Amino acid sequence: MSAELLRVDPLSAARLLLGAQLAGRGVTATIVEVEAYGGPADGPWPDASAHSFRGPGLRNSVMFGPPGRLYTYRSHGIHVCANVACADDGVAAAVLLRAAVIETGLETAWARRGVTVAEPALARGPGNLCSALGITMDDNGTDLFDPSAPLGLTLNDLRVGDTGPRVGVSKAADRPWRMWLPGYREVSAYRRSPRAPAPGDSD
Repeated sequence: MSAELLRVDPLSAARLLLGAQLAGRGVTATIVEVEAYGGPADGPWPDASAHSFRGPGLRNSVMFGPPGRLYTYRSHGIHVCANVACADDGVAAAVLLRAAVIETGLETAWARRGVTVAEPALARGPGNLCSALGITMDDNGTDLFDPSAPLGLTLNDLRVGDTGPRVGVSKAADRPWRMWLPGYREVSAYRRSPRAPAPGDSD
């Protein structure tokens, strides 16, 4: 499989990433929860909650392609979070990896997260996912389909998951752009941002 499969809109890319395997640094994980993000107002998928909404910059340049590259950022300046860029090169779109099931390398994941963390919580939430897999800000721009890269992505067959609003965003808060595979304890709980408009009042 190649990154060309991710040369699609963010929702289609999110479906391709559900059930995909992310491997590297001693851990293999199956992705069970994602969130799709678009780009600037003049792009095909305007998204006021996306880091790319105000256009390309040094910090968000990976979101503008090419597809299959890892875009990392710090949430609240602390937790590293990882997205997979999608769409055409030069067009902003990405999919946030929100939760995963650790398939191999449990002991390594526990060493990174803490031995008291319950197994389903090891990679529940985007910051915890990156911590469990050893993903850092230095991985920004990594080609996940390059065999020599420290992290690799294997896409699964198209999966149909449940959908709902994204977690914690204050703009475009009602879009059902979060997707997850039902029945997994690793999927995070929905929390609406207290800064978001009342349900039904946000794009």
